[in-house]
Amino acid sequence: MSADLKNSETLKNLMCSFAGESQARNRYTFAAGLCQKQQFHVLEAVFRFTADQEKEHAEIFYNHMKEVTGSSVHVDGGYPVDVTNDVLQLLRYARHNEYEEFETVYPSFGQTAQAEGFPEIAVSFRQIAKIEQAHGDRFGQFADLLESGKLFVSDVKCGWMCLNCGHILESLEAPQLCPVCGHDRGYFIRLEMAPYTNFQ
Repeated sequence: MSADLKNSETLKNLMCSFAGESQARNRYTFAAGLCQKQQFHVLEAVFRFTADQEKEHAEIFYNHMKEVTGSSVHVDGGYPVDVTNDVLQLLRYARHNEYEEFETVYPSFGQTAQAEGFPEIAVSFRQIAKIEQAHGDRFGQFADLLESGKLFVSDVKCGWMCLNCGHILESLEAPQLCPVCGHDRGYFIRLEMAPYTNFQ
């Protein structure tokens, strides 16, 4: 076992992960901008929320490299190019990329870090892998709702929240305009999926 980060595979894996998370943040920010233009404001919020978490992942990986401050780490890597104006496809791409990190990339990097004598870094890879699974699940759930025409319509009466003003109503579907603030349907989310509302 080597505990020399400078000459380890773990250092390269950290830099690849930092680059990947940084790029994911930008891809999700770009996707959020497209969602805003297409009036899918709830999906814009999902992409921005996830982008902020990817920034935190990048910072965690970056801070693990503090020991080699002042040097450059050269890596080869492949990163996704997901350029499309199709919001559904962006959600599907995001789901795929998050699951790839969860299923193969970060578990492998965690094993390498453990074998090379970096248990704390291994833990970070394993913990962030689980978060990426949650990201993938969330993107997949919203993609399924959008694809089935159920993003703003439900088969049963349910609660809907306007993400702009917080107005909540019970209905089979979100209103075309919020009766309180006048913002369009794109701001509505099923209450069960709204942030900070499940107090059980």
